[in-house]
Amino acid sequence: MDFITGSSKSSWQPVVTTDTTTSSYWLNWRVLICAICLVSSLVFTFFLILKYEGPRDSRNRSRETEEGKEHAGLVYEDELWKPSLRGIHPAWLLGYRLVVFFVLLIMLCLNVAVDGGSIFDYYTQWTFTLITLYFGVGAVISLQGCYKYQSKVGSNGMGNLERDAERGSHGFSLPAANPNMAISARNLSKIEIGNDRQVAGLCGYIFQVMFQMSAGAVMLTDTIFWFIIVPLLAIKDYELSFLVINMHSINAVFLVGEAAFNCMRFPWFRIAYFFLWTTVYVIFQWILHSLSATWWPYPFLDLSDSFSPLWYSTVALLHIPCYGVFALIMKLKHLTYLRLFPQSYESVS
Repeated sequence: MDFITGSSKSSWQPVVTTDTTTSSYWLNWRVLICAICLVSSLVFTFFLILKYEGPRDSRNRSRETEEGKEHAGLVYEDELWKPSLRGIHPAWLLGYRLVVFFVLLIMLCLNVAVDGGSIFDYYTQWTFTLITLYFGVGAVISLQGCYKYQSKVGSNGMGNLERDAERGSHGFSLPAANPNMAISARNLSKIEIGNDRQVAGLCGYIFQVMFQMSAGAVMLTDTIFWFIIVPLLAIKDYELSFLVINMHSINAVFLVGEAAFNCMRFPWFRIAYFFLWTTVYVIFQWILHSLSATWWPYPFLDLSDSFSPLWYSTVALLHIPCYGVFALIMKLKHLTYLRLFPQSYESVS
């Protein structure tokens, strides 16, 4: 059992370094600089969301469709449950999401059973819970998508469905050897189908946001854990349990698999939600520590350290490469699928 949960005799426990409930802890230049960082992050976040999020009005959307381009914040309902390749039945994506959801849920319950509710003091568990909810909601959306898919098959017949899918991705048949022609045809198809596709509702947009927020948070969590926290714990002879190792690795594996499977978008502006997620976590920790003198889950969050503004700024800047890594994965997926499967790739780029 120690292999799964870790050995208690060699574990490292955070300690309370100072009383965080006193006014002197909060009324100083270090907290002021860190607070400016948080406020700046919120301003940046809301600017991006207000500028780019959501569909534009029908007139602007029609004009953009005629020009062969779409608003960055647009999300279509069918993108949330369709696989990347047109020949794959949506039920496969449903099955993947269901399996991953139950695996993550079991791991999360195990972690709570072993360490108690205090695990939710950690950003890792916040992110792990977010990913678990993402796959749970995704399974429900995929189930609804399978029903719509089967309904369309039943009403139009498989032949009509395949022709509709062909028109939805390409407009006409293309030789597989020429991906450049596939790109041109795909742009033409956007003019052809225009407003025929249904724009996602509020739940669909929330699901899209969860996907991109999870992607950045997972990369940040695993990066900080493996490259900062683990080396520090190794000095203290901390034995990593099987559960801890999996919670800081399998989340990324499952999310990359989801990215390879689905046909969802990944615009850069939604890094704003990633910043918002981390900012909310930090504000929660500040409120918690202002009310109770407890230990900080991560040493670099401790505001008594004279270098705390540097640590806060560094972690904030880490959001950009962490989000960028997943954006690069999505770009590589797009280029690879476009080259290997130009006839069946459901491109949204």
